[in-house]
This record gives sequence, C-alpha cells and structure tokens, in this order.
Amino acid sequence: MISGAPSQIHPRLRRVFTERVEGLERTGVQARFYFQTIASTRDALVHYHTELIRLIAQMSLGTGALAIIGGTVVIVGFLTLSTGALVAVQGYNQFANVGVEALTGFASAYFNVRLIAPVIAGIALAATIGAGATAQLGAMRINEEIDALEVIGVRSIAYLASNRVLAGVIVVIPLYCIAMLSAFFAARFGTTFFYGQSSGVYDHYFNTFLNPQDIIWSFLQAVLMAVVIMLVHTYYGYTATGGPAGVGEAVGRAVRTSMIAAVFVVLFISLAIYGQSGNFNLSG
Repeated sequence: MISGAPSQIHPRLRRVFTERVEGLERTGVQARFYFQTIASTRDALVHYHTELIRLIAQMSLGTGALAIIGGTVVIVGFLTLSTGALVAVQGYNQFANVGVEALTGFASAYFNVRLIAPVIAGIALAATIGAGATAQLGAMRINEEIDALEVIGVRSIAYLASNRVLAGVIVVIPLYCIAMLSAFFAARFGTTFFYGQSSGVYDHYFNTFLNPQDIIWSFLQAVLMAVVIMLVHTYYGYTATGGPAGVGEAVGRAVRTSMIAAVFVVLFISLAIYGQSGNFNLSG
C-alpha cells in the first residue's frame, strides 16, 4: 500500500499540471486572436467596408423574416422596457413604505443609467448579435469556407472577425439610445399612469438627479461591452470544431463567457468612475 502510493499520486499531479499548462496555452491563443482582430480593424475599414455595411444592417434590423419585427432593435427595446417598468414598480412601492414615493424619478435616473440599462443591453447583445456571429463563423469553419477565404487571398480575421467587432460597436450606439429611452419611458409611464403620481413631481426629481456625465459614462460602458462581447463570440465561432454539434457547444461557451465578461466590464468601470466619491449628491 505504501509503496504504491507514489505511483498513484504522480499521475494525478502530472494530469493537473498538464491541464494547467493547456489552460494557459488556450488563454494565450485567445489573447493573440483578440490582438490580431483589433489590429486588423484598419484592413477591415479599408478593404472590406462593403461587408461591414452589410453586417451593420444585419445586426441592427435583421434580415429575412427577422426584419419584420425589427431584429435586435425590438429585442433590446422590449428588454429595457420591462426593466424600466420594474424600476417603477419596485421603486414606488419601496419608497412609499417610508413616505418618499416622490423619489421614484430619482431611482429611474440613478439605477437605469448606472447599472440596469448597461447590464441588460450587454445581455441582449450577447444573446442576439453575439450568438448569431458565433453560429455564422462556426458554420463557415466546419464547412471549410474560412480556409477557402485564406486560399483566395482574403484576410479572414479582418474580413470575418474585425468587421463584426466594428459592426457591433457601431450598432450598439443607436441600440443603447433606444435602450435608455425605453427604460426611462417605462419607468415614467408606470409611475405616473398606474400609480397616479404627478408627472411634474416625477420629472422634477428625475431631472434633478439625472447627471449628464453619467449618461456619457454609461455609453462608454456599452461600447466597451460591445467590443468584449464581439471579441469573445468571434473567437469561439472562428475556432469552432466538431461539426454542427461543436458549433452549438461553441455558441453556449461564447454566451456564458461573454455575459461574465460584460458584467466584469460594468463592475470595473463603475469602480473606476464611482468608486471614490460616487458622483452622487442626494440633496440635489
């Protein structure tokens, strides 16, 4: 028993070490792909701008049957409408418990801008634009279309990955405008129409606590999330293996990874911007 113990421990340690090394190698390969994708954005703008325009149209309003309902625009709008309505419901009820329900406008101006709208927009981007990009690139990989592009002299990373990252960044700006306006409208409508609060009272506290700088930082969060999400999804689609089942697994891994990365982007930017003073004055 004692003499056999080292022979049992040694393979286990070797397996753990091998897994750690393989994990570091995958991380390095992934980081190199991200660097190449960002470095190839110039080639995408100069040589493949026609494909960029097509991707912008596809990501925003959709193509085919999806264009009937407006594609990602409608999905993001509905998601933020629901969260804005929840701000009205929870905010009004919680503030009413302590007799300050007039501050519901403050809740909308504060939480929608700093936390709710960026996170929901990131989830929507990962579940729609990102997942679609992974599936498209994965299908091209298993059908050897990416190899065919390389054979005919097309820079595949610039044409496929960099273009999608650029398109995601361009599309997220109007999408985030719609998301923010939808959240603001739903919170105001729910508070004034269903709970009967005066629109003047709501608008007063909303305008008092809405900081224009917070909106600018919120847009920065959305743009950085779009970059991270599209980088993650293009990597998993570009490197997909194992046939159609492998593409499905790549989409699942990409969605999980991009959602975690988007939350960390919001967390770190919020800590960097609001970590010291908070940029908040309750007295108005």
